[in-house]
Amino acid sequence: MQKRKQTIGLLVFLVIVWGINWPLSKIALTYAPPLLFAGIRTVIAGIILIIAALPKRKQLNLHQLWPVYLVSAFLSIVFYYGFQTIGLQYVPSGLFSAIVFLQPVLLGIFAWIWLGERMYGLKIAGLVIGFLGVASLSLGGLTGSISPIGVLLALASALSWALATVYTKRNAARVDMLWMTAMQIMIGGVILLAAGSASESWADITWSSTFIINTLFIAVFVIALGWMVYFKLINEGEAGKVGSFTFLIPLISIGSSVVLLHEQITLNLVIGMLLIVSSIILVNVRLGRKAGSVLQTPVPGLGKE
Repeated sequence: MQKRKQTIGLLVFLVIVWGINWPLSKIALTYAPPLLFAGIRTVIAGIILIIAALPKRKQLNLHQLWPVYLVSAFLSIVFYYGFQTIGLQYVPSGLFSAIVFLQPVLLGIFAWIWLGERMYGLKIAGLVIGFLGVASLSLGGLTGSISPIGVLLALASALSWALATVYTKRNAARVDMLWMTAMQIMIGGVILLAAGSASESWADITWSSTFIINTLFIAVFVIALGWMVYFKLINEGEAGKVGSFTFLIPLISIGSSVVLLHEQITLNLVIGMLLIVSSIILVNVRLGRKAGSVLQTPVPGLGKE
């Protein structure tokens, strides 16, 4: 019971902070160029995580594991945050996040192919319904200009994130997860910062209190703590199931975008929300194992696949 409460608490934290990240990032981008902003927030998060990991420095094993850290850094940080930060300039933040969260559908498929997680009828139905829910949000849930470039960048973010999650879980037995998270974020942040320094101007950054507070919040809670929680849940439960709960994040993103950025909503949002909730239930239901049980594996972290 204690384990279940902890897992639920971690999921709630993750959904909330990753949801509000999108409008906060959109706001911060009015004060800084995209790559420099992505690099600054990620390097700060990397420093925090490395400091936290220092007591376990013997488990870093850099001379053997540097290829794993490097590949993970490109998939999880350089590609994901690079595509995301640039793409947010082209479409509303709520819409962009909704497209990115096609990721759970991709993750469910990749986890079946490469991680050997079961693919049964209800899970397939849940992933399809989740896809339809996100599509409903994407096609009309928000008003505003819809750029093909922005949509493609959002899809690229979803693909890189799904591949990163599968790659991390496949290598989980070889690495210490705290060091894995710290190194991928630090390496990715340095690469993004270098790319931003080469292609953008530091003089274009407006160091206002809004920018500083947003950047620090995203670095600490969204990136440093958020990725630690995400990979902890991935390692303790089925990747596909954890991914299914991330369908909730666009709802938080859209709601906070309405409040903070005055983005508008339509009936599509309500339809998408109902489909997404249905998807999460279906992905986590196991019928036939235990009569009368509605949720055999209630939340990630309560059982291995």
